[in-house]
Amino acid sequence: MAPTLSLEALVERIDVVLDAAQRLVRQIPDEALGDKLRNRDRTYRSLCYHVFRIPDSFLEVTQGVTLTRDMLVSDPPESIQSFNAIADYGQTVRAKVSDWWASKAQHDPKALLPTYYGDQPIHNVFERTTWHSAQHARQLAMLLEERGIAPDRPLTLAQLEGLPVPEKVWDE
Repeated sequence: MAPTLSLEALVERIDVVLDAAQRLVRQIPDEALGDKLRNRDRTYRSLCYHVFRIPDSFLEVTQGVTLTRDMLVSDPPESIQSFNAIADYGQTVRAKVSDWWASKAQHDPKALLPTYYGDQPIHNVFERTTWHSAQHARQLAMLLEERGIAPDRPLTLAQLEGLPVPEKVWDE
């Protein structure tokens, strides 16, 4: 199925998603870094890093690297030991996405990118990148609520419109 949103709209949307994710990540207390997610073999630290690693991986693929599952699920580097550091990484990813978009006068939405699920149009991969990060940002808001912390401006339904995010925040 072809993406609903244009590449330009997706660039704008990923920035909104990553901005929200940065706010949410900064709200999580550092003592939760190693806490495991319920029914998942993943820590809060890994999930938060993953939100930003997804678009960072996309950018690597636009430079000729093949997207692999391992790229997407890699653990944060040892140097990242706080939620503020993860959010700061998120800011660098936002800047890289902006630079990528500004660096080319034209982006061909049909240009193919190599992925672990075959060569895919850049438009499709970027849509998947955007909704994947958005879905995890939704999870961050829910995790904050479960900890009794009111999420700071979580993503709204309007901000998710046009993205094929799953109906449920968790797939369990």
